[in-house]
Formats: sequence, C-alpha cells, structure tokens
Amino acid sequence: MKTIRKQISGDKFFQLMVTIILTVFFIIELYPMLYVVFCSISNPDAVASGEVLLWPVGITLQGYQKVFQYRDLWIGYGNTIFYTLAGTALNLAITLPCAYAMSRKELMGRNQLMLFFMITMYVSGGLIPTYLNVKSFGLLDSRWCMVILGAISVYNMIVARTFFANSIPDEIIEAARIDGCNDFRIFGKIILPLSKAITGVLVLYYGTGHWNAYFDAMIYLDDRKKFPLQLFLREILIQSKFAEEALTDSTVSAEELAYLAELSKNADLMKYCIIIVSTVPLMFIYPKLQKFFEKGVMIGSVKG
Repeated sequence: MKTIRKQISGDKFFQLMVTIILTVFFIIELYPMLYVVFCSISNPDAVASGEVLLWPVGITLQGYQKVFQYRDLWIGYGNTIFYTLAGTALNLAITLPCAYAMSRKELMGRNQLMLFFMITMYVSGGLIPTYLNVKSFGLLDSRWCMVILGAISVYNMIVARTFFANSIPDEIIEAARIDGCNDFRIFGKIILPLSKAITGVLVLYYGTGHWNAYFDAMIYLDDRKKFPLQLFLREILIQSKFAEEALTDSTVSAEELAYLAELSKNADLMKYCIIIVSTVPLMFIYPKLQKFFEKGVMIGSVKG
C-alpha cells in the first residue's frame, strides 16, 4: 500500500509540475497577442511611452476608425483573399496528385524523381534568375505571378506522400482496378475522399503562407491595386519608423515636424489595429481545420 501511495503522490506531483510548466508556456505565448490587442485600443502616446503592459491605457477606437476609412486596406484585403484562395487551390491541384504518384511503388524511376525534388529544397536559382523568368513569361506586375510562384512545396509533397504510402491500403486500389477504374478515377473517387486529414493540413500550410506573403509582391508588383494586405501593413510600419527617425533631425522645419508627428501618431494608431484585422480570418479558420491538422500531421509518424 505504501508503494502505491508513493506512486500516486509521485503521479500527482508530476501532473502538477507539467501543469505549471504548460501554464507558464501558455502565458508566454498568449501575452504577445494580448499586448497587440491592448495596443490597438490604447492611446498611441501611451503605447509609445511604454505605459501599456498588462492592460490598455486611454481606451480609444480611433485606430479602427482610421483603418476602416483606409481605402488601400480593402484593396489589400480583396487581393489577399484572391491570392490565398486561388494559390491554395493551385497548390492542392499540383501537390496531391504528385504526392500520390510518388507514393506508388510501381512508378518507374520514382527514386530518381524524388532526388530531383529534394535538390530544389537545398539549391535555388536565386532572385535575379527568377525575376528574369517571371519577366520572360509575362507575369511581371500580374496577379497570377502571386498565384503561380511557389505552386508546390517539396516539404508538403513529402508529408502528403508519407500519408498516402502509410494510410491508404493497397488492397483498396487493387479492388478498384479489378472493377475497371483507371488511375484518374481511383484518385478522384477513392483517394481524395480518404485524404481529408492531409488535405486540411495542406490547406492550413499553403493558406497561411499565401495570407502572410509580401516579399514576392514587393519584388514583382508595381501597381498598388494589386498589392496584398501585408504589403500595406509593411508600408505603414515603414512610415512609422521613418517618421520617428525624422523627428530627431534638427534640420526639419516646424511645419515638417508637425506633419511628421501627425504621421507617426497615425501610423502608431493604425499598425496594431491592422495586425488584428489581418489575423482575424486565420483565427476563425484555424479551429475548423485543427481536427484535420492534429490527425493528418501525425499519420505515419508511428508504426506498429
């Protein structure tokens, strides 16, 4: 009995320590998000002076009012939604069939093909050759440039290939072929319905990447009407930093100083609000895909 009691007390102590550690990690991860929320509804002067720590100071919604009046925000929102939906659809249309083909043992030369895929993970053509390719294909300053570039991620393809190889029984495919199904019908009628978990994982990976992308737009797009949301957010952050640095310049006139102060104040007022507005869609989408993510990302990791 004493041994059992010691085991029970040891288990309780272990659970207590795990709970404390996980609570600390939860607070560490939660605080930056709460800080952004507090700053978005606080007075920008209080934010700049570092008064906002654990709660908002001088609560105001002027930042959100300015954000919703900011016309470029809605242009960026529309473009980002298009890039995310179209880009993710193209990613899935390429990644899933490729991963399924690479998972089939009867595919001739699949090891050599896999070697070519792996090379692209470590060796890149570079920015300038890529820019010249984009220009030669007529995709420069085109919305389709944001959709087509990065149409497949080799890492995601490997994850999907592992799923198909370990989770789809060969007997199902053999039975379908006996019934007269070809490879396209097997993939469309059997494989895809059984692959909701990995499809959800890929949607989350690709969708998040497209939603947060800004570098390609900065390089290949010139028309502001085609800019994604993240590029406008970057623009506001740069304006804020530029205004703060210019305010310390002694050669600036009084009128320019007043303009820069107003620019810095508006930028500080808007940047946290735009961060909140830009992350809200992902916060709503993630819980819907979480069950697929938890299931799909772990499939094939344990064999018994």
